[in-house]
Amino acid sequence: MSKKVFISDCEGPISINDNAFELTGHFIEDGEKFFTVVSKYDDILVDEVKRRGYNAGGTLKLIVPFLKAYGATNENIIEFSAKNVHLVPGAKETMSFVNSIMPSFIVSTSYKQYIQALCDLTGFPFENAYFTSLDVDQCSLDEDEKQKLMKFRKIIIENPDFEILDKIFWDEILKLSIHEIMKNVNPVGGEGKKKAVLDIVNKYGFEESDIMYVGDSITDVEPLKFVKESGGLAISFNGNEYAVMSAEIAVMADNTVIISIIADLFNKFGKIKVINFIKSYMDNPEDALNTYTVNNDLKEKIKQVNLPKIALITDENYERVVNESKIFRNIVRGEAVGALG
Repeated sequence: MSKKVFISDCEGPISINDNAFELTGHFIEDGEKFFTVVSKYDDILVDEVKRRGYNAGGTLKLIVPFLKAYGATNENIIEFSAKNVHLVPGAKETMSFVNSIMPSFIVSTSYKQYIQALCDLTGFPFENAYFTSLDVDQCSLDEDEKQKLMKFRKIIIENPDFEILDKIFWDEILKLSIHEIMKNVNPVGGEGKKKAVLDIVNKYGFEESDIMYVGDSITDVEPLKFVKESGGLAISFNGNEYAVMSAEIAVMADNTVIISIIADLFNKFGKIKVINFIKSYMDNPEDALNTYTVNNDLKEKIKQVNLPKIALITDENYERVVNESKIFRNIVRGEAVGALG
């Protein structure tokens, strides 16, 4: 059996944060509302308009001039991120475990500063992480442009109309010198995450069917679809409708120990064994955990947490699974973050 590889999104499967949402709330006036509007605009660009060259996760590009206008610097972004990493229960242990049994990677849309902080906290190798690079200190911002951006922020919040946002981001801001800072941010989302997965495959010589990918949002659609179509293991962890639509397996849990179990079975026995385990688990979780060759330490750990739900996603159960997954998503990450695409 060829070597398996574990690849996970960060925010959702590993941490409960949405770092960009939190940064915006911290630095920008009415920042959480501002971010929510821009995030919905981002979803429309990806899901409905399908703007050429625009990828899921573009919100992290669009908000950068505004972060700069409200005083964000490389230093205080690092400081804020380091103080605000909140992990999904069990995630530190899961990332340590999977990294000990097979090559493991994080592919995240999050800014580099946050991923560095998360890796420092968990002990996960930073060199095995893909992320969105951000340098807000690369150029200065004069007072006139600062005031214009503050005015745009107010308009965006008060008039969240698609055409208005379109004009601000792709006309007005492009007239400002600060647009250079936005131009240099290339979010690792959607196709960017798929490219990262392909880079891992090509760099280390893995088979595409030997990938286990865990994601939870619109930025994971392309890698989840790719892994599913390649015969790998595509898993939505407390995912929204975009992730559930694109995955083969939905996990709904408030602890990551089930991801450790699935990863261990996948690494030892392959996908067919995992699918059979999940089918058995859907009928009788306790029987499945006892019947299949589940790591004894992990078996004991899962007995100590709320029993997770798992589903093989079909056309018939899709709507039910989406609803159940959203409930877990909101419980684990909070409704404000859970509602983001």
